[in-house]
Amino acid sequence: MLFERIKKEYDDLSCHINTIQQELQTFPPGKLICCHQANTSKWYYSDGHHKTYIPKSNRPFAEQLARKKYLSKLLKDLKTEQTALAFYLRHHSPTSHSEQFLTEPSEYQKLLLPSFKPLSQELATWMNSSYEKNPAHPENLIFKGIGNTYLRSKSEVLIDMLLRTYNIPFRYESALQLGNTIIYPDFTIRHPHTGSLFYWEHFGMMDIPSYISNATAKINLYATHGITPGIQLITTYETKEHPLNPEIIKNYIELHFL
Repeated sequence: MLFERIKKEYDDLSCHINTIQQELQTFPPGKLICCHQANTSKWYYSDGHHKTYIPKSNRPFAEQLARKKYLSKLLKDLKTEQTALAFYLRHHSPTSHSEQFLTEPSEYQKLLLPSFKPLSQELATWMNSSYEKNPAHPENLIFKGIGNTYLRSKSEVLIDMLLRTYNIPFRYESALQLGNTIIYPDFTIRHPHTGSLFYWEHFGMMDIPSYISNATAKINLYATHGITPGIQLITTYETKEHPLNPEIIKNYIELHFL
C-alpha cells in the first residue's frame, strides 16, 4: 500500500511540476527586487545587470514578477521532493518476503496459525465451527491456504492469507440463502469489532463474456436482497492481463475492517 501511495504521489507531483514549468514560461524575463526604506517599499526590475524602478502604477508587472519568483522557489522544493520519491521507487522491492513466506506450504504455517486467530473468542469459535460448504466441483480446490484449507485460485489464497494476517474472522464458500436461491460467497466475513456480516466475491475471469454476465447477475442478486456492493459486499476483479494486486486486498481490508 505504501508503494502505491508513493507512486500516486510521485505521479501527482510530476503533473504539478509540469504545470508550474508551463506557467513559468509565460512570465517576462528578469526578476523582482523589493527594497524597504523607512516606512516605504520600492520595487525594482532586474535583468541580472541593471535595476530599473517599477512605479506603483505598474503594479500588475510587479505582481507577475512576484508570482514568478514564488513559483520558481516552489518548483525547486517540488523537484527536491520528486527526487526523494524517485529514489524510493527505484529501490522498492516488488517482492513481499513475508507474503511469499506465508503462501509457500511449509511447517512454519502450522506454527503461525495461533497468530492469525481473531481476537474475539466468539468470532474465533464462529470461524472454526462447521458450516455448509459449496459442494460444487471439489476437484477445483487445489490451492492450499494458510489454515490447511484448499481454495480455487491463487488470488483467493492471497485474500485468505491477508484476512488471517489482519485477524479478520471469515468462512470460505459458506452457504447463503437469498430468497429462493442458495449461493456460496467466496468469503463470508465478520467485522472483528462489531461482528457485522460482510461478503467478498472475487471475480477472476473478467475477460470471458459469459463469466462477466454471471458475475453481474450475482452482484444484482446481492443488491436485490439488501447486500449493497461497496458496503456489505466487497468485490475484486482480474483478467489474465491484469492479475489481482495484493495492495488492492490490503486497501479493502483497511477500509472496511481496521
